Amino acid sequence: MRFVAGPRQAGKTTLAKKFLNKNQFDKLYFSWDFRSTRIAYQKDPEFYQQTLLNLQPTKTPWICFDEIHKYPKWKDILKEIYDKHGELYRFIITGSARLDLFRKSGDSLIGRFFLFKLFPFALNEITEKNRPRDDHLLDQEGFLNKRISNVKYDQDVMENLLKFSGFPDPFLAQKEAFHKKWRNTYIDRLIHDDLKEISQVSDLENVSRLMLLLPEKIGSPLSVNSLREDMLVSYNALKNYLYLLELVYIFFKVDSYSKNISRSIKKEKKLYFFDWTHISDHAKRFENYVAVELKSLIEIWNDGGHEFELYYLRTRDGKESDFLLVKDKHPWLIIEVKSTRQKIERHHYTSAKKLGNIPVLQIVRENNIVEKHENGYQVSASRFF
Repeated sequence: MRFVAGPRQAGKTTLAKKFLNKNQFDKLYFSWDFRSTRIAYQKDPEFYQQTLLNLQPTKTPWICFDEIHKYPKWKDILKEIYDKHGELYRFIITGSARLDLFRKSGDSLIGRFFLFKLFPFALNEITEKNRPRDDHLLDQEGFLNKRISNVKYDQDVMENLLKFSGFPDPFLAQKEAFHKKWRNTYIDRLIHDDLKEISQVSDLENVSRLMLLLPEKIGSPLSVNSLREDMLVSYNALKNYLYLLELVYIFFKVDSYSKNISRSIKKEKKLYFFDWTHISDHAKRFENYVAVELKSLIEIWNDGGHEFELYYLRTRDGKESDFLLVKDKHPWLIIEVKSTRQKIERHHYTSAKKLGNIPVLQIVRENNIVEKHENGYQVSASRFF
């Protein structure tokens, strides 16, 4: 089975339907949001077989179950279907809740699926830059030189991403009134519909209040205790709220990297929204945007067989590097994010030396910037991504 997970309205259903239609299996799309699908399953757990008989496919059919994770004991359902028909059919399972983190009772699906992530638009997906999927196979210098060898800046497109987000509907509309209404409706539906269906949280208004507090925390290590005091809720309740919001892809976490850096003692995580337009501060919004671009990039790389991870660096004396790419458990590249071109601060090079003389990259929002220094690069985001 192919699990396709990601934020609500990022395009999972559209992608699945397009794929099915291309292969002439469009009638094999079944959404568990539809009452008709749920009733059909209750009457006959193999209800899709009749559709297959009517189609009489000449090649191995693809069947899509959309949002099935909202149905009780969904793992048991998929396990039974796959164990019975896995050699005959191929399955696409899509959902906005995090299928990779979901913890419900039921039989394990380990060994029966591959997980893929679908995030909001990245810059190169819109501009159709020919970005190689395997540029991670190069060493760091080769990767950086290949990235900056692109001489095209797509500043206008990037600024529109920063303004309207990478979600297809508001980005393609590019109207401020529509975007504001879409964003408010998105959060309301996610909390009061999605979370209500998949959790036992009774006081969803507390989750709504938390959503109002989180944007100002972006870019800084998150203190759960401090946030708990602001919310006037228990520590365990707040941890559960944060878990649920991560579950439905409101944000993702970035850990502090400490291995082989003896002075690093900060263990708090940073949070970044998949929709960076929640953040009003321009510098923090840009940092959040870069975080999502990097997250999308390493997910593609990880599909290629390597293990990339995204961290940040913070030392005892408070010196911080925004991001650290780690490849197969080894530090690979330090990344700092700035709004405008400026000198790369010395402490980034100090950390890079401790981590094995890895390169330092400074990504800036300012247009028309590309510089190469000794063991360091500075480049416009609109060129790099």
